[in-house]
Amino acid sequence: MSCCALQITGLIFGGVGMVGTLAATAMPQWRVSAFIEGNIVVFETIWEGLWMDCISQLGIRLQCKFYDSLLALSPSLEVFRALMCIAVGLSIIAFLMGIAGVKYTRQTKKDPQGISVFMLTAGIAFLLTGVLVLIPVSWTGGSIIRDFYDPNVPAPLKRELGAALYVGWVSSALLITAGTMYCSFWCLADTSPKSRYLSPSQHRWQKRDFAGGKSLSMHAYV
Repeated sequence: MSCCALQITGLIFGGVGMVGTLAATAMPQWRVSAFIEGNIVVFETIWEGLWMDCISQLGIRLQCKFYDSLLALSPSLEVFRALMCIAVGLSIIAFLMGIAGVKYTRQTKKDPQGISVFMLTAGIAFLLTGVLVLIPVSWTGGSIIRDFYDPNVPAPLKRELGAALYVGWVSSALLITAGTMYCSFWCLADTSPKSRYLSPSQHRWQKRDFAGGKSLSMHAYV
């Protein structure tokens, strides 16, 4: 029962992390315009994402525009796009493998090695996804903080941390947690058959010891 609960909990964490990865990839709120001057009347808010720029006017009207050319993008943005797309694909694969592992565990419990294959694959995929999400999110957050406190950067060009970054951090934590849980379940499934099931020769020696017979060991021949 505890193993099933561990699987289901890891699957829930991985599913929420997968949805968060999809949301963080699509959201335009990676970099948000910062208002650090004395003007409290703000008519426009600028959002910068991986795929588009958006301008929100008084929170009523929202205009978004996709980036025109891939060649005009910065190399870091291209890398971040690639990492997030790979993370989305891996998260879906890991989630499907986790579902298959739960179903396989419920259907048969006589093949722990087959169960451990699903669990190990899902765990590694979840861990890789969490790391892939963490890299662009943390890199973007670090660059925003560095530019914010840099006096050489003009005030209109300063940005704040957007909602997509927080979603990415939470999703990365959930994915890494799910991967750790599945890998730990794989370790339990890999070691449990060795401790639960003995070979016929071991059963024979145990019966002789229980009956009071002499049991031979390797030290008797030395």
